[in-house]
Amino acid sequence: MSNLHEKYEIVMGLETHVRIKSNTKMFCSCKNALELAGQPNINVCPVCMGFPGQLPTLSAGVVDKAVRASHALRSNVQTESEFDRKSYFYPDLPMGYQITQMYHPITIGGEVRTMVGDEFKTFRIHHMHIENDAGKLVHASGNTLCDYNRAGAPLMEIVTEPDFRSKADVIAYLEEIQKLMRWCDASDADMEKGQLRCDVNISIRPFGQKEYGTRVEYKNINSFSAIGRAIDYEYNRQCELAEEGKEPDQETRGWNDEKGTSSPLRSKEDAMDYRYFPEPDLPPLVLTQEYVDERKIADLPVDRREKYLTEYKLQADDARILSENKKISDFYEALVAKTGDYKKSCSYITTVLFAIFEHSENGTNLDTMKTDAEQIARVIELVNADELSSTNSKQVIETLVETGGKADEIVDSLGLRQKNDSAALEKIVDEVLAANVSQVEEYKGGKENLFGYFVGQSMKASKGQGNPKLFTKILKEKLG
Repeated sequence: MSNLHEKYEIVMGLETHVRIKSNTKMFCSCKNALELAGQPNINVCPVCMGFPGQLPTLSAGVVDKAVRASHALRSNVQTESEFDRKSYFYPDLPMGYQITQMYHPITIGGEVRTMVGDEFKTFRIHHMHIENDAGKLVHASGNTLCDYNRAGAPLMEIVTEPDFRSKADVIAYLEEIQKLMRWCDASDADMEKGQLRCDVNISIRPFGQKEYGTRVEYKNINSFSAIGRAIDYEYNRQCELAEEGKEPDQETRGWNDEKGTSSPLRSKEDAMDYRYFPEPDLPPLVLTQEYVDERKIADLPVDRREKYLTEYKLQADDARILSENKKISDFYEALVAKTGDYKKSCSYITTVLFAIFEHSENGTNLDTMKTDAEQIARVIELVNADELSSTNSKQVIETLVETGGKADEIVDSLGLRQKNDSAALEKIVDEVLAANVSQVEEYKGGKENLFGYFVGQSMKASKGQGNPKLFTKILKEKLG
């Protein structure tokens, strides 16, 4: 099959549905908290159930999050957009139509820039529109049941250009979309909860050919790894058809991840099949330029990641970790602003803070810890000034995280401030050497690994408060 992959190029475009993080559904006052509903069909009302005479009211919170997401996609937010009805019959669609934006979407154009392997790639966005979700069909005991708790939930559909040439491209893009939606707080984008769903349109063509082949759509695959397996399967299937002189049917296929195969669901519809027409119950959505500009995002995860790699000279893994989550990244930026030390600030977050969070009995994290960047920066300053050992700094930070307070006060209350009085430390060294005459003779006789023993004994005698660097210097002078 690898020979066929050298002959045929895979071309893919994506349609990604992202559930908007809002208090209410898109056109009614029902809560947009589907996982908390507990029971089927309790989070519904006459509007989202499509009862006669009920009129939709667009949620301001949905628009706010959609505009923020548009900026994250580097898209052009339209100050005027319109809604359309997409008519089709399906049991999970109680209204008999979906309210969407076919002709005048809220945003046009844009791009997502991310790392694929070791290189940065840019994938173009065609447009993004907002629409309401359908309900959910539940298949149980030979019956199909309808749960309408999800009906009317707000969605963004992000439609790309056909820029994807490998499953690595697709997965990297989707991971970046997930990161971007969380970064701008437009969605939690959790695939397992159905907050991020992806349709993949796949076609092949001989390398060098400009015309696209017949596309096949795979809908609603629920994990990144499953998407990769579905792409591999369809790539191979279409290559085999091409070798037989056949073209695939233009259709929608369902992916069975357990069996590792797909099967036709229905023929691929065209726009005319849905009888789109302007939504008569909603006026155009008009936004002021001031409203749009107020929701701009200063920088994006990929911008910070690139800065951390090129300007801050961090390791690739550290740059990735610090740019994946906005709260972590903002905390790192605040720490760097205080310390001016890119690498040490990184180390204290990724090794010290994260370890404290991991082992915290109270489940403490960046949101719930009782300290801030200013106090962590002060700990780093004390270490740099040799007033606190690197080892003891971890204890101080753990105390700050769990109880709060001032770094200097905690250092003093725990008796951890290092002594840098050369005369006092020299006196301690003299006492240690006098108490270990035989070990001194052994050291002078060539057993140099005893040097660490003398440093340890000196630290012990100082109750951990002596500066180990000064102890080392004094011992070298004393022992020759």
